[in-house]
Amino acid sequence: MPLYHFLLALSVVFVWGTNFVVIRWGLDGLPPFLFAALRFALSALPWLLFVPPPAVRWWRLAAFGVLLGVGQFGLMFLAMRADISPGMASLVVQMQVFFTIALSIWWLRERVQPYQLAGLALALAGLGVIASHLDASVTLLGLGTVLAAAFCWACANLVAKSAGPVNMLHFMVWSSAFAVPPLVGLSLWLEGPQAMADALRHAGPGIWANVLWQAVGNTLFGYGAWNWLLARHPAATITPMALLVPVFGLSASALSLGEAMPAWKLLACALVLAGLALIVLWPRWRPTSPAAPGSGGT
Repeated sequence: MPLYHFLLALSVVFVWGTNFVVIRWGLDGLPPFLFAALRFALSALPWLLFVPPPAVRWWRLAAFGVLLGVGQFGLMFLAMRADISPGMASLVVQMQVFFTIALSIWWLRERVQPYQLAGLALALAGLGVIASHLDASVTLLGLGTVLAAAFCWACANLVAKSAGPVNMLHFMVWSSAFAVPPLVGLSLWLEGPQAMADALRHAGPGIWANVLWQAVGNTLFGYGAWNWLLARHPAATITPMALLVPVFGLSASALSLGEAMPAWKLLACALVLAGLALIVLWPRWRPTSPAAPGSGGT
């Protein structure tokens, strides 16, 4: 992977990791499905007026928009409202890494290399350390809901990857439009028109800044760049980068909420970083086989 691709992926997971604290603040002012609907509405408008549709079939745009908007974020926002903490959500949703690689092996017939499996094992050990020490509140419903959100994210990854090297900013803008109607419908059904109206009426500048950040920073930049990378590299190379999300999530909680960073958290971060370093750097470390006699160019 070129260095600038690695740095782009790193910037995306930094945005995503720190965003769990921001989501928690947003849910204090907006019900979850309305929050998600506003996020994707601002990801689509007014940008639809300025960018042409990408050169993909409409069903791919619709499938990606619904999987990401309703499946990942609708479910995750719903769970984070009361059934799971931001730290635990940032951890559990990373099951999408393993779901994505498994789906890639089954659907796209991709091969996973031994060094990638070793890197995933190290990163998984780091996640295990985090999971064994987190004292965050979590219910069975919250855990199951976030696991379902992770599976929807993995499916969205595969839809985006199968679209090929299209303009991913255009892809994100147009696919976001398909997420809005079902999210609005779910908000009307589960949250009610009165709660929606009250939330919108009382939303202050901080809430709207939160929604705008969700749309521009996390959706258009984050998923646009992520899908651009997935279209150019095997899923087993890109998706493990998302294992850094809980590392950044814990760091953001420490800085913004005063959460302590004891030795076990530092160990978990070291394991995750070691796994990612193995996956990203092993192809550079591996010695190149010498060329066979007579195989050189003229």
